[in-house]
Amino acid sequence: MTNKKKVLFLITKATWGGAQRYVYDLAAHLPREQFEPIVAHGESGRLAKMLSEARIQTYGLSALQRDVAFFSDIASFFGILKCIRAMKPDVIHLNSSKAAALGALAARVLGVPKIIFTVHGWPFKEGRNEFTRVLIYLVSWFTAFLSDAVIVVSKSDEAQGRKMRWVGKKIHYVPIGIEMPHFIARDEALEAFGLKKASVPRIVTIAELIENKGLRYGIEAISVLKSANINAQYTIIGTGELRRRLEDFAMETNVTEHVTFAGFVDDAARYLKAFDVFLLPSIKEGMPYVLPEAAAAGLPIVTTTVVNPAFVDSYSRIRAVPPADPEALAAALMETMREMSEGELFPPQNHFTLSDMTEKTIALYN
Repeated sequence: MTNKKKVLFLITKATWGGAQRYVYDLAAHLPREQFEPIVAHGESGRLAKMLSEARIQTYGLSALQRDVAFFSDIASFFGILKCIRAMKPDVIHLNSSKAAALGALAARVLGVPKIIFTVHGWPFKEGRNEFTRVLIYLVSWFTAFLSDAVIVVSKSDEAQGRKMRWVGKKIHYVPIGIEMPHFIARDEALEAFGLKKASVPRIVTIAELIENKGLRYGIEAISVLKSANINAQYTIIGTGELRRRLEDFAMETNVTEHVTFAGFVDDAARYLKAFDVFLLPSIKEGMPYVLPEAAAAGLPIVTTTVVNPAFVDSYSRIRAVPPADPEALAAALMETMREMSEGELFPPQNHFTLSDMTEKTIALYN
């Protein structure tokens, strides 16, 4: 009888977001007769709690944090070395830029047999000054160079990765996948958000309130609709550092009566059937879970061209417009609302399954 393979997942923060959900889904769905998952992380939060409930071993790295800090980064590197020595993994699966760079170097130093690096959107594509982007590119390239395989979740990130010298052949496109969510019935979901049935079109975004999500442009698109005498109710579900600024912007654009900040809602995707259109106005994105969830709920989607083009090609009820263009978002919303039948959702679609994602990832472990 062969021993189980130890897979050590490394992530900067065990809070909650797309990368954390990705780690949880893989760790929780690896066949336990073949694999022993372990998750090493910095700051604790919802992910750490869920892993504990799933009886998945965790390893705390107290010095590991997201921001660059010379002394804590050195401490983090030695902490990761200590973790690898203690856990003796057969595979190390790296997530988040900071943890991945330190983890790849530590894994090479200690001779971990297999190093896997998942890119949740290349970080050098974010809007930063040129020097910072070049520095981040070099760190990303170095991490990929040290890895045995690099997983990307978006076709556009795959194209970018294949252009990297000495790295291109390591790139593997493995789209994120979901299990079909358990949606709350439409009437019950409407009641939960205090919404009325068949009043005005109900638009929703589920996202962290950060710059990359482009929520300012979503709010501005609602202002464009209002100027065209089109009433719509826009609900933004999520928390983040920009909430106050976004609330102020809604006031400046005179749409406070049309925009609701719902804050954090646990397992928010369950309530998607309360809405008519899903809007994701991101200016930088890989492949967020909310898009296949919205498709599974049968919602038409308006988003931007920064999302995974393979998803856009696979879903029949989607419009993707250039990022940072509220006029284009508003036009796409108007076209989408014209196509909708009163109170009806489209048939659910889920072309990106968790089982497929897990199977393709396991193939890279072996």
